[in-house]
Amino acid sequence: MKRYLLGLAALIPGVAQAQALRCTVPAQVERPHADAASPDQPQRLLPIGGYTLALTWAPEGCRSAARDARLQCGGGNRFGFTLHGLWPDGLGHDWPQYCRTTALLPPAVIRANLCATPSAQLLQHEWAKHGTCVPGVDPAQYFARSTGLYTQLRFPDMDALSRHNATGGSLAAALAAVNPGLPAEAVRVTINRHGWLDELWLCLDTRFHYTRCRANTGGVGATAAVKIWRRRR
Repeated sequence: MKRYLLGLAALIPGVAQAQALRCTVPAQVERPHADAASPDQPQRLLPIGGYTLALTWAPEGCRSAARDARLQCGGGNRFGFTLHGLWPDGLGHDWPQYCRTTALLPPAVIRANLCATPSAQLLQHEWAKHGTCVPGVDPAQYFARSTGLYTQLRFPDMDALSRHNATGGSLAAALAAVNPGLPAEAVRVTINRHGWLDELWLCLDTRFHYTRCRANTGGVGATAAVKIWRRRR
């Protein structure tokens, strides 16, 4: 079935699956260390006004400072967009975080999600900082939700877009065009200090449906230039 789906995706011009292009989970996965609130990142118990699904453009991450170079950037693995996380948003400027203390993630949960989020430590961080604030879920349920949203997405031909004068608006429109139900107004595009594509932030309501992003919540403007580092083949 997996081979069939990969073959079907290849027949659709300019559209790619969200899942890893090529990913092998190693036999031994490094255990993360605990992640908890700190003076710089304090606990905040706040109402949830919606969610952000954050996606990282892995080729740029590997070119600069990848979180897990061995898994994400080394060997035979190859990624396009990876899942950074699912973040509860607040009703105002601040957002809830580190809502309760938590143990280390079970190894089975880490292994099940490494081809979406290729870093055990990032998985631990996302659960500790964000997942603990999602009502009524355990780690497996939280990652099932975030990875489920991620694997449903399709992406435009990023190689082709990288060869043109992409903007925040054109990239959002291209993503919306291949994902029915995802309006361009639900997409925020972030770049690093050198102008290269860093992440896509997709806005969801409290029922996890895509919705227009609120004003002044991050991302570049529609006319801002966005450079896209091409992934290795």
